[in-house]
Amino acid sequence: MPVRPLEGHARIDARSVALHRAIASKLRAAPELLAIARDNLRRWSATAGRSQPYLAAWEQLLALPLDDLLNRLDQDTEQMRAMRQTSPFAGVLTPKERWAIYDTFATGAPDPRGGNDR
Repeated sequence: MPVRPLEGHARIDARSVALHRAIASKLRAAPELLAIARDNLRRWSATAGRSQPYLAAWEQLLALPLDDLLNRLDQDTEQMRAMRQTSPFAGVLTPKERWAIYDTFATGAPDPRGGNDR
């Protein structure tokens, strides 16, 4: 029986895990990139509204030793699936790195926008 491609939330969750694995790899090589996540949290917390509990949880995770944080980024738990939806790591991956992962999980043809950032 052929393997069915991921669809819906399963595809989105798998893509999010892949993005966070790539983020973990970059953070392992350059821990100073954590400053991007901390800065994002600081800015977002000013207007967070209903996302505030997730941002507070990210602050706690970012206070962990690096290895502990990196081990949690791709955990397949309900809590981490929810937290990845409010990930503070925007800006850690380059557009080209991010689009390479998005293209892996594309459901159809490659993105027609193309452009130099891919």
